[in-house]
Amino acid sequence: MAARHRPAVFVLRQPNPSYPATASLAAACADLLQAGNYPLLVVSAAAPAAAPRRILIAADREAFTLEPEAHYLRQLLALPGTELVVAHVSSGAEDDEGCALALRAVQASGLVAGLPLPELRGYEHADYGAGLLAAVQDTGADLVVVLARQRSYWGGLFHRSVTAQLLATCPVPVLVLPVALAAPPIGRTATLAQWTNTVLTGLAPSA
Repeated sequence: MAARHRPAVFVLRQPNPSYPATASLAAACADLLQAGNYPLLVVSAAAPAAAPRRILIAADREAFTLEPEAHYLRQLLALPGTELVVAHVSSGAEDDEGCALALRAVQASGLVAGLPLPELRGYEHADYGAGLLAAVQDTGADLVVVLARQRSYWGGLFHRSVTAQLLATCPVPVLVLPVALAAPPIGRTATLAQWTNTVLTGLAPSA
């Protein structure tokens, strides 16, 4: 289907709370991501039909690059009147460095290139998923953008990831963007050892 129609995004409906189907939704999302790295939009029955005006981008310290299929969704972020917020959730302690690196990762990916500097907010929560939901409520976001790295949906971890939990419970639509790990340049700012450490750190399960 994807090869024939070349969709901009796949749209899925959040499961009915009375008939939870979190595993099925997560499995469907993982299958679609594996099939072609297409962005996914998961909406609830109560989601408004209007275009989003306050978009929350959930990011962490890890640099990333957008898959080709996700680049043109930047048009959504560039709609007139749209406000962008980059949210970083840390556990146990305030993490100013993590917040700064999260914003830098978003900027370096090209996702917000040519757009006003996003607002940056940091949150502390022992449970990452709960922290993201708190961020949604705090910012008044009407769309959440989360990053799906290849290691999660190819490694069989997606159905147990924070992203999968968020897809089933978030009160506003969730846009899942497939991304790849970005290699920093080897030079003064990044050594081969630092890059190796980044890769090893990246093998840990994430959203």
